[in-house]
Amino acid sequence: MTTADSAHTAPPLEAQVGERLRARHLTIATAESSTGGLIAARLTAISGSSEYVMGGVVAYADRIKQQLLGVQEATLIAHGAVSEPVACQMADGARALFGTDVALSVTGIAGPGGATATKPVGLTYVGLSATDGTWVRRYTWHGDRTHNRQSAADAAFRLLLDYLDGTHETARD
Repeated sequence: MTTADSAHTAPPLEAQVGERLRARHLTIATAESSTGGLIAARLTAISGSSEYVMGGVVAYADRIKQQLLGVQEATLIAHGAVSEPVACQMADGARALFGTDVALSVTGIAGPGGATATKPVGLTYVGLSATDGTWVRRYTWHGDRTHNRQSAADAAFRLLLDYLDGTHETARD
C-alpha cells in the first residue's frame, strides 16, 4: 500500500461507529452469542468509548438469553437460538437491560460444529434495536470460526452505521 492509498483508508468500523455515537450523544449495549464478546471488545478498544458503551452480555447458553435478555422460551422452542426472532429479542433485551439508545445482537453458528440440515455453519443473524424499531439481517459466512466471528462483528457495525446514516431497511413491528 502506498502512502497515497493509506490516506484514503477508512477508519475501522468500530471507530466509525464510535465517532457517530459520540457526535449524536447516543449510547450502545451488546448481546452476543456466537461472537463471544468480540463486538464489545472492538468497541471498547477505542479510547473514549466509555462515553457511549454502557455494557454487554455474552449470552451463549439459552438459559442466559432468557434470564438476562428476556428471550422467550417459546421463541427458542419454535425457532431455535439461531433465528431472526431470537436476534430481535436479544437486541431489544440488551437495550432494555442497559437503558441504551441502541443495542446490537448476534446469534449464529460460528463452526466448525453445530450445523444442522436447515442451519449451516456460518448462518448468522445480526440484530439492531433502537427506540424506533428493531432490524435483523441474515448472513451465511463461508469461512472458518475466526472468519465467521469477525464477519459477524463487521456486519453488526455496518448495520448500525446504516441505521445512523438512515439507510437501513424498514423496522419490524
